[in-house]
Amino acid sequence: HVQLVESGGGSVQAGGSLRLSCTARTGTFSSACMGWFRQAPGKEREGVGLIARDGRTRYADPVKGRFTISRDNGKSTAYLQMNGLKLEDTAIYYCAASSQYDCFSTFTVGRYGYWGQGTQVTVS
Repeated sequence: HVQLVESGGGSVQAGGSLRLSCTARTGTFSSACMGWFRQAPGKEREGVGLIARDGRTRYADPVKGRFTISRDNGKSTAYLQMNGLKLEDTAIYYCAASSQYDCFSTFTVGRYGYWGQGTQVTVS
């Protein structure tokens, strides 16, 4: 059992920065991958990026060069640093955990079994 809780969302001007945190409140923090996803009103949930246990990261094209994912296994926390925010980044952001062996090579919603409640990010 893993329970994830996001924090750090809010409103920011275009070009600004936010840092989201995802903490495992219960259960273990031993998932193979921690992923970040987002969902804007009327749109499908999409992957933002992920980090594997060994620190390898990958990102969706729209956020490459602007967002950075990190992970602190000792604190059972994953982070999403968002810089150069754009209007189209407005969405609810979710963290998720995957225990699938191929979660790094294949980044899909279906490979994530544990999800946080989401935190709103609004860029204006």
